[in-house]
Amino acid sequence: MKESPLFAKSYDFIRWLIPQTVKFPRTQRFVVTERLQTTAMDFMECLYQATDKTQQTNALKQADVKLKQLRFYLRLSHDLTLLDTRRFEHASRLLEEVGRLLGGWCKSAV
Repeated sequence: MKESPLFAKSYDFIRWLIPQTVKFPRTQRFVVTERLQTTAMDFMECLYQATDKTQQTNALKQADVKLKQLRFYLRLSHDLTLLDTRRFEHASRLLEEVGRLLGGWCKSAV
């Protein structure tokens, strides 16, 4: 079975994100690191919930909120110099693609 591009891109983002956040300083382990990882996992869970037609609208709205939170935490990580500019740009590109795909799904679900 072929996986949807949104799920594949989201998985790729999480797979990239976790090793990056493990490199953050210990002082940020339970602040930025935990928030980034948890929010990314929550985002993925929202996508899976959205495959259930009875929960789709709410799950897609939650996914959109989680995506905005991810963007915020990434920007904060960059501003705190936890992520260098090259990695921040890479993450931003990945999230931009995920956001575009999520937006398409939201429009088709309405």
